[in-house]
Formats: sequence, C-alpha cells, structure tokens
Amino acid sequence: MVIALEKKWIWDSWYAHDGQRWHGFFLQADKTLIDPDLRHLNVTQGHAVSDDLKTWTHLGTMFTPSEGPGWDDYTTWTGSVVQDDAGLWHLFYTGTSHAENALYQRVGHATSTDLHQWTRVGNGLALDLQGPNAQFYEKDHMVGHWHDRAMRDPWVMRDPSGKGWLMYFTARVPGVAEPNGGGAIGFATSDDLMTWTLQKPVFSGGFGQLEVPQVFAVDGRWYCLFCTSSTHWSTGYKAINPESPVTGNHYLIADNPRGPWRVAPGTFFDGAEPCKRYAARIVDTGDGLVILGFADNGKANFGGYVTDPEPVMVDQYGLLHVIPERG
Repeated sequence: MVIALEKKWIWDSWYAHDGQRWHGFFLQADKTLIDPDLRHLNVTQGHAVSDDLKTWTHLGTMFTPSEGPGWDDYTTWTGSVVQDDAGLWHLFYTGTSHAENALYQRVGHATSTDLHQWTRVGNGLALDLQGPNAQFYEKDHMVGHWHDRAMRDPWVMRDPSGKGWLMYFTARVPGVAEPNGGGAIGFATSDDLMTWTLQKPVFSGGFGQLEVPQVFAVDGRWYCLFCTSSTHWSTGYKAINPESPVTGNHYLIADNPRGPWRVAPGTFFDGAEPCKRYAARIVDTGDGLVILGFADNGKANFGGYVTDPEPVMVDQYGLLHVIPERG
C-alpha cells in the first residue's frame, strides 16, 4: 500500500509536484469510529510527501473544518491544488455546514506558501450555485429524488487556451426524471483564482453522479476521469454498456477542455464489484501515466488506504487502459 496510516482511514486523494517532490493530500478519519461509513462526517485533510509516489512520509493534518458557525464548519472534503505565477499555492476544496446537516456542498479556497499551512481566503467560500447560470444546475436539495445538493470535488487547472483558470466539479442538472440520469460535470472560470464565474455544466447524463473529476490531456485529446457506483448507472448507459454494473473509475473524452464531452465507449475503465479502487487520479510522472486511488473493497472489508500506482496506457484509439502490476 502507498499512503496508509495505522489509526486512520484514508480515502479520496489529490497530488501536486513542487519541482522536487510529490505532495499527496487526502481525506482521513479515525478508525475509532468503527463504522467506515461514519468517516465522511468526521473528516480532516492529511498531507504526505514522496519522491516516487510509492514511499511516503506523513506530515500530519493540514486542513480542518472551520471553527464555525460557518459554511464549512462540518466537513472539508475533496479538492485540488494548483500554483499561481507568483509561486503561491491554492487549495480548492468541498465544504459543508452543520446548519444544513452537510446536505449542501460548496467550493472553498485557501492558500499556502509551503503546501502544509493553509489560510482561508476570506471566509473560504469561493463558489456556490448562484447567478444566471445556476438555473442549469440542481441548485436545491431535491428531497426524495437525490440524497444531497451536489457541488463538490473541485478540479482546478490553467486554461490551456490562454490566460485564466478552469474549474470542474461534481454536480447535477434539474428536470431529469430518472435520478441516475442527472449527474453532471459543473464548470466555472476565473481570471485570477480569486473571483469565479459559474458557467453551464460541460456534461450531463449517463450516471447519477460523476464524482472526483480530473481533467487532463494526452497527445491533444482531453480526458475527464470520474468515479461512480454500480447503483448509479443510468438506464441509458446500461443500454450501451451490456456488462454487469461495477463501481470504480471511468472517463469522458473531448477534443477541447470546454467540450463537448462524451462518455468513453467500450467497457468501464477501472471497476469491480465490490469496488477495488475508487476516487482515482491519473498522474503524469514524466516517465508515463500511473493511476492511484483508495482501496474500497466494500463496507465489510473497507481498505482505507491508497493503493500502489499502476501504469496507464493510451491505445491507438485514444482509450485508456490500466496495466496491472504483476506481483
């Protein structure tokens, strides 16, 4: 196992390279909770460093919910880290509040000079489902239709078309009768990482939720990695993928990071039932692509650690494949 702690469960993770070594950030919760399902509402963010993505030195907790009352005083969930032109590091994360019983998610923002000590920008709130384009999202909790108001897992990257930044996040669109048909990849833009403008979703459909999106390019083709459960496959996706539903990681493909995006054809990219690896990230090591994610294995055998990276190849058709390491 790669990133593991004896007394804590670890799950969603994200990575940054400072020019010398890798920094791994991850969600963590104490195993004294006994029930791994309780980890989501008892979460902090941990930090570790590595030279090779395999051997890690833990630096401890680096981010926690605000003392409150506040919009992120209950949970601080999955995010991403980028560096601006001046060298300042920016963490974008998911936050929820006690006042809303963690049912409404929003995107937060903090900065750091050392990747470990983080300071919220203002009260931390960077983006909510507000403004003219909020109408294109399921901006209220649709009780009885879906379990939350989804706006989480921000993935921030430079805009490859010029100045500015792009943000992708897990969301849902309104007016879809089938709950599993309403999952979406939300989208926002910024000139300076400080002020964000909500845009229309860049993709919707196929699944009830597309969690932990990660957008990257290989040889001019764009990919949006995401994870989802076997119970969240839509009727439409089942019709084009006849395999038995699995839980894990799949992806969208596009010729431009703004879309249009489409679900990758063929078999599900990296799934199993029970789930082997969830909330995966694909990292370019300079020597090739590798995939990392947390060991799930179902509630009864929950892993709670990040597994060893495995190589990923892109075939002649532009499709991704995991190359399992042979033990």
